[in-house]
Amino acid sequence: MNYVQGFVIAVPNANKQKFIDHARQFDPLFIEFGALRILECWGEDVPRGKQTDFFGAVKCQDDETVVFSWIEWPDRATCDAAMEKMMADPRMDPAANPMPFDGARMIYGGFSPVVVIE
Repeated sequence: MNYVQGFVIAVPNANKQKFIDHARQFDPLFIEFGALRILECWGEDVPRGKQTDFFGAVKCQDDETVVFSWIEWPDRATCDAAMEKMMADPRMDPAANPMPFDGARMIYGGFSPVVVIE
């Protein structure tokens, strides 16, 4: 069964196009290293919660939008091997290619699907 990495980030509204450009530049590297599919989703209908929500999880500020992304992998082993390659790849150097958002506020994790309906 596939393996999924999920990401939630706060992106400054002024950086929307920079975020899209960054994703178009770097997401193909994940595919190069074995990812099956990547989705980058700009928040459109994200409700504020009474106890917790996406905004609080990433300390989203008024001039930012929550972005929800995921990468589908054939399995965890492929994901783990790809992440090692990504971290060693000079194309991913943050000094040369800075992220258009605050990576310190990103939340992420890897998940094994338990129910899949297609």
